[in-house]
Amino acid sequence: MTTTTTFRLYLLFSFFVLFAQWSPVLSDLLISKLDRKVDLTSQVVRITATLKLENPGNDQISEVLLPFPDHQAKDLAFLVATTSEGKGKTKTSSSSLPIKVVNPEGLPPSLTWYSVTLPKELGKGQSLTLEVRAAFTHALRPFPEKITQADIQLLVFQESAYYLSPYAVNVQSLSVKLPEPKVESYTKLENTKFSGSEIKYGPYENLPPFSYSPIAVHFVSNKPFAVAQELVREIEISHWGNVQITEHYNLVNAGATSIGEFSRLEYQARPHLRGASSFRHLVAKLPPRAHSIYYRDEIGNISTSNIWGDSSKTLLEIEPRYPMFGGWRTSFTIGYGLPLKDYLFRAEGKRFLNISFGCPMDEVVIDNLVVKVILPEGSKDISVSVPFSVKESRETKFSHLDMIGRPVFALEKTNAVPEHNQYFQVYYRFSNLSLLREPMMLISGFFFLFVACIVYMHADLTISKSSPSYLAKLQWDEVQTALQQIQSIMNHCLGIHDKLEASLRDLSRTGDVQACKAARKSADNMLKELSKDLKPLLSFLQSSPLAASLYSKVEELVAKEKELQEKLIVKHTTVTDSYEKKSGGRDIENRIAPIQQKITALRQEVDDLLEIIDEI
Repeated sequence: MTTTTTFRLYLLFSFFVLFAQWSPVLSDLLISKLDRKVDLTSQVVRITATLKLENPGNDQISEVLLPFPDHQAKDLAFLVATTSEGKGKTKTSSSSLPIKVVNPEGLPPSLTWYSVTLPKELGKGQSLTLEVRAAFTHALRPFPEKITQADIQLLVFQESAYYLSPYAVNVQSLSVKLPEPKVESYTKLENTKFSGSEIKYGPYENLPPFSYSPIAVHFVSNKPFAVAQELVREIEISHWGNVQITEHYNLVNAGATSIGEFSRLEYQARPHLRGASSFRHLVAKLPPRAHSIYYRDEIGNISTSNIWGDSSKTLLEIEPRYPMFGGWRTSFTIGYGLPLKDYLFRAEGKRFLNISFGCPMDEVVIDNLVVKVILPEGSKDISVSVPFSVKESRETKFSHLDMIGRPVFALEKTNAVPEHNQYFQVYYRFSNLSLLREPMMLISGFFFLFVACIVYMHADLTISKSSPSYLAKLQWDEVQTALQQIQSIMNHCLGIHDKLEASLRDLSRTGDVQACKAARKSADNMLKELSKDLKPLLSFLQSSPLAASLYSKVEELVAKEKELQEKLIVKHTTVTDSYEKKSGGRDIENRIAPIQQKITALRQEVDDLLEIIDEI
């Protein structure tokens, strides 16, 4: 089946004729001339209808009804009506007129009705030019719905060549503006003309109420379909001079879903051919004095961003970590600060924040937009003024040094488009004394901390010196001191033993017996002095009840060290005597071998006992 045939079948099942026989007369209102312009150059479909209204009857007319089919009304994101006078450069428009949803009786149930209240009643023979602007999201359908990296993106737009109205229309025309002069197919009716990138239908004359003639345009569009499924904007006010904006995006390319393999090599070589329907960057238009700008995602900071600006704006160009093809998603956060004095004002005893509502990125559709205004702690009597309908709720946020929390005013809007990026106001009362709360808390905290330190340094927090636990602690400290001294004496003795061994090694190398005997004499004198120092310590441990379980180990240590001394002296005497008698080296080794074995074993035992005492 060819693409053209598939498309015709698609149209056959998509279109249906509404209101064929429905033509009740609501009033004498007549649309003498109607011009409609449909802009398809972006993913947001914008329709501008200029209606010249006339009242040929006798009754005064104060409102105009605007019907939309239900399938179209669910995609309606923005609707505004104004009156205009003059033409061209002299054309002037009034402020937007009140619009509300109504349910008129006796009219088709499959329509959603809006009522526009006129600035003044339209009398007999009077005329008025009404301009209605509407923006629709998700009104363009990719067809085919899935494409490869090399394919171009084709979209389908459905509308009626005749303006759907409960009023008769004398003359009307329709023009459809395309993003580029490439069309796969379009519905051809009487008086249809395709020129450049524009399709014109009409003029059509003397059409009765509820005239409807479905048309479809199947065209090429590689414009980015950036849709934020959710955008949470946090606007935090600090009366110390800053307004902090934080925006959390959950973004998807809602165009034709990309299928097949992705080749980055082909994309980088020919991005306009191998990825024409993708987008690689977005531009956020920030206020001119924005500062401390950052752009990051869940992984961390993203360096592929650029900032430039002038006195009227600051442009932030952000580039995701990968090109966004159809169906691909990404999440990121951007944040920046603004000077408080540019957005916070006073009026009638209140402060009010005046700041923009929507997304700073052009042509990004937002399925669900949540704007949270975080006011300083202590704010009260809060109210909000938004130029369109939103869902309101209140929360409380706790931050550093907060006691009762900061009031948060949350505004939620579905189907948000760039037209919603209008200024809104949040009014509240706030006492200047509340500014001193956090500094006073810090000062008080540091003051009490310093006072506590002074009290701690000067207070005697020790246990009573006459209590049994205190006395027991002192006795145990004395036992530990005695053990440390004994351990030091034992280590000193072992050091002297090592010197005796070194003197024997020097004797075997030099043969100087007298030097060896002098080393022996010096060692004997030092060991005697250490033995004297050891006796009072042993007596103290023997008499102390806390050292009863330890004394046996200490006593064993002293005995083993004494035995080690004796064996070393025997070894030393044997070697020196053998050298004086000029005995052979092998004979000397045979004589001291059993002694050396005993010395090695005793040294190991002494080291083990020292480790046990060291753990104690």
